[in-house]
Amino acid sequence: MNHSGNVLAFIGDAVMSLQVREYLVSLGLTKTKELQETSVKFVSAEAQSKFMTKMLDDNILSDDELAIYRRGRNAKSASAAKNADIKDYRIATGFEALWGYLHMSKQLERLEELWELFKSEVEL
Repeated sequence: MNHSGNVLAFIGDAVMSLQVREYLVSLGLTKTKELQETSVKFVSAEAQSKFMTKMLDDNILSDDELAIYRRGRNAKSASAAKNADIKDYRIATGFEALWGYLHMSKQLERLEELWELFKSEVEL
């Protein structure tokens, strides 16, 4: 897959957003404000950086997945982090690139496996 880290992160952001929204609705959340506030626990750069760091520490990524993560983390970005420090922002961009890569390369079982791990780490 020859997409840039930023393109993969762009796709990964959308995939993660949909996963989070479907999950929260499946839990019975229905109020828009509550859905938005709860979704931040998953989609914030801080939450994604924390989980990505845990995956790196636990050594659960393949060499290919690590390479994609690094591609996203190291990608030059025209936008700046809005509500995060630059370190968390870059790690989260790598995380989203990994999500985008798994989705685009149709590795949906692996994506679901990592999503289940991520869900278990987030306190609602």
